[in-house]
Amino acid sequence: MSRILDLNADMGESFGSYKMGNDEKLLPLISSANIACGFHAGDPNWMKHTVETASKNMVEIGAHASYFDLRGFGRRSIPSSIQEIKNDITYQLGALQAFSSSKPLQHLKPHGALYNDAVENTQIAVAICEVIMEFNPEMFLLALSGSKWVEIAANMGIKVARESFADRTLLEDGSLAPRSDPGAVLHEVDDVIQNGLRIATEGRALLKNGGTIEIESDSICIHGDTPNAVKMAESLRNELISREFLIQPLSKTINT
Repeated sequence: MSRILDLNADMGESFGSYKMGNDEKLLPLISSANIACGFHAGDPNWMKHTVETASKNMVEIGAHASYFDLRGFGRRSIPSSIQEIKNDITYQLGALQAFSSSKPLQHLKPHGALYNDAVENTQIAVAICEVIMEFNPEMFLLALSGSKWVEIAANMGIKVARESFADRTLLEDGSLAPRSDPGAVLHEVDDVIQNGLRIATEGRALLKNGGTIEIESDSICIHGDTPNAVKMAESLRNELISREFLIQPLSKTINT
């Protein structure tokens, strides 16, 4: 019997004449795209282009909302009130939805520091869930598997998908190892494939110290700005399909 799994990647992170990643080649390999909304990367032209390209590839889209931190690529925590965070996320959701007026956004995945802060801060986790309830309660939330954030979202009635990362390692508490730590980001294609397959088939993810930790995953992420991201996604997808996995978007992966 086939198992269903979502593959997601960050998209639309180019800005003006500066191009980041290879979205055109990566999109056919995934099932859900997290599109930058101008706060950490991206701009209206790239947002429109990415939405249209995703549609052509039958890939569902969601907002990759972040703190307003273009200089730091959204990887810095910006001191903000809860209402400011909610307003910023709502703004980004609305901007992306405007380029996808024919269908609702599938999901919201906070980016960078906002994602990590939601894992650690209950108030921020709740605020993000409240934005979904107010904007579109049918939308999915991509949240770190094993985190309290997942439990908070489920208790609030949010459609939450447990996310894992093929190209990142974890700490003992299940949180993402900081990018500044050696070994936090996996750069070798074979390492990424092995980690992704381990997550999908064994329910275990790689720790920064070399051990593994138990994990449940509805969606596996490969970062679009990681070198060799296309090769990583292609190889992992092929390996999963060879093991009778069906790669499907969250709307077909999560039983609600």
